[in-house]
Amino acid sequence: MKISKVGFYRSFFKRPMDFMLALIAIIVLSPVFFVVAILVRTKLGSPVLFKQKRPGLNEEIFIMYKFRTMTEERDWKNELLPDSVRLTNFGKFLRSTSLDELPELFNILKGDMAVIGPRPLLVQYLPLYNKVQKRRHEVRPGLSGLAQVSGRNAISWENKFDLDVKYVENVSFIGDWKIILATFKKVLYREGISSISNETMETFNGTKKGSTKI
Repeated sequence: MKISKVGFYRSFFKRPMDFMLALIAIIVLSPVFFVVAILVRTKLGSPVLFKQKRPGLNEEIFIMYKFRTMTEERDWKNELLPDSVRLTNFGKFLRSTSLDELPELFNILKGDMAVIGPRPLLVQYLPLYNKVQKRRHEVRPGLSGLAQVSGRNAISWENKFDLDVKYVENVSFIGDWKIILATFKKVLYREGISSISNETMETFNGTKKGSTKI
């Protein structure tokens, strides 16, 4: 059976490339990891890392790592306060520069994630996806992706999922490197960090009408 260039890249080359890029990035950025870890411990306390279950390739669950950006402040019922209250200026800085995402490089080494792909979202969203949106799990989730360089948190959930599925249908070496370069630009200019109404993206409650447009 003849394998296309795109199919060869996706099946045989993308994963080794991701592994090598993540390994090189971890080595080069090790001083940054150390400094950020110390600052998080000093300003936000422990634990330094935020760990959360996320769905990956074929909806298999893995533990994703990030640097903490929020405090553990709770109300009188011992329930966590809203994100907007717990997100400090330091945390906003980590998010705007994407430094909080650095530990995900270890997820890439483990094979949980890729450098480029749909972002891994919350487990509780799985039952809310329609048939088209579920296709975002046909590839490994990414550190960055087409949706992130096309608006990040400033675009709607439906637009994000449209872009995620568009990526799944068009995975390529050139496409991945275009997104990687665009990601550097987005991080440099700190674009699309917040949604229109919140510091973080609003909760996804499902798409009301039909499937997304591809």
